[in-house]
Amino acid sequence: MKSSLKIVILMIAIILSTSGYSQITANADSGDSNKKIQRIERFVEEQRSKSKTPGISLVIVEKGKTIYQKGFGYADVKTKKPVTGDTLFEIGSTTKAFTGLAILKLEKEGVLKLTDDVKKYIPWLELTYNGEPQTITLNQLLHHTSGIASNTIAHIPEDNTNEALELTVKTLLDQQLDRKPGSSFEYATINYDVLGLVIEIVTKMPYDIYMKQHILEPAGMKDSFVGLHQSQSKELATGYKIGFMKAQAYSSPIYRGNIPAGYIISNANDIAKWMNLQLGTDPSNAMDKQLIKESHVPDQTVEPFDVDTYYASGWGIQTKKDKQYILHAGENPTYTSYFIMQPDEQLGVAILTNMKTSFTTAIGQGVMDLWEGKDVTNSHSDSYQNLDRIVTIVCIVVGCFGVLFISLIIRVMVKLARKQRIWTKLNVKRILLLLLHTLIIAAGLTLMIMFPKILLGGLPWAFIKVWAPTTIWVTVKGAITVCIIYYIFGLMLIFSKKMKVS
Repeated sequence: MKSSLKIVILMIAIILSTSGYSQITANADSGDSNKKIQRIERFVEEQRSKSKTPGISLVIVEKGKTIYQKGFGYADVKTKKPVTGDTLFEIGSTTKAFTGLAILKLEKEGVLKLTDDVKKYIPWLELTYNGEPQTITLNQLLHHTSGIASNTIAHIPEDNTNEALELTVKTLLDQQLDRKPGSSFEYATINYDVLGLVIEIVTKMPYDIYMKQHILEPAGMKDSFVGLHQSQSKELATGYKIGFMKAQAYSSPIYRGNIPAGYIISNANDIAKWMNLQLGTDPSNAMDKQLIKESHVPDQTVEPFDVDTYYASGWGIQTKKDKQYILHAGENPTYTSYFIMQPDEQLGVAILTNMKTSFTTAIGQGVMDLWEGKDVTNSHSDSYQNLDRIVTIVCIVVGCFGVLFISLIIRVMVKLARKQRIWTKLNVKRILLLLLHTLIIAAGLTLMIMFPKILLGGLPWAFIKVWAPTTIWVTVKGAITVCIIYYIFGLMLIFSKKMKVS
């Protein structure tokens, strides 16, 4: 009896010792796998610290099983809520593979054809190139060869109504195509919003309802949602973006019309199921495996969009040293994701984070390399982080000028109170100074307002405010304020004069 009790206690101890914050299955119990995991955890923590990312959720699948899952950091910094496998994130443009699969599924069901002109489903979507109406096929929308410009993302409206998707697609009516359809690749997120509207029209169902019922639920992704309006879960991580060299919590606008291109919400546990589905190791066989394979067939009629990388139906297909990788990154104002899979090894890595940063992609690629036994470097640099450092310095300089001009105004006011300066009427010289002073300030303010249109391809400030580091908007508002303060200081000098000492 005593020996039986000892065996039970020993078994409980073993179970407790192997269950922890990270989930590691029996497949990863070998010494080699444990060494890889230790290297991966060090690498992820180093990159998380370097990038200032609050929270990271990492999952690795191999041969149909989740061999590793762990949360790093916080889902919410303020409350110190940790990231777990259940923590939800917006997955950004990795949403496109879901929309792409839905389109292929509908084609197989005979509801549509990829070679169809999009106007067959959306008759009013008449787009032109060099003033001439163009035919754009569903296939071209899938592969980003429609000719729609990448900067169309800047005109996606803030909207949380049921009509948001149609309103988003209608923004294209005011914009010329950037190139002839089918001629070359140009990534434009709104391509997939157009496909989302096609799904709504042919199924006679709202996009989010169709995707939930016909894609997510069959895939077993019960805890995933198609847009924020579907999610009532308290598991959603707080979103952050860089600002003043640290993560700043930020509540971004709702772009419901952009859901088909970038706003599915999911967690590491569900994404593991999604990757197994892509790798053909999903035990439920809920989705047609041939259909999944077709979604990985790239369009090679155009030049690759990256080194040895062509675009498929929401996936990048990369060939590297005779190995094929299926991958895609996702980026929203306050969340990023990266999925990468190696089908021959039935291996997949997914990274979900609650901050906009290119480190997410670097971490995902690094984890895949480490698991495959390769070395990685820590040399990645994020352009937004670098920009934030520069703008932070500019903001401090602007603040110093603000303090200087305020102190000068106070000095003038003190002199006026002491009768060391007195108010005076305008003469010709002072009128000319007033005009010059006004023109200089007006030119400065106009330049700041027009800056994005002059140097950033016509991007509006509203878009920059949402997507850029918080530092930029604070600096712009600070610069405008300093200009106004300086203008007031100049007016005080122009409308007053020193008292002559007798």
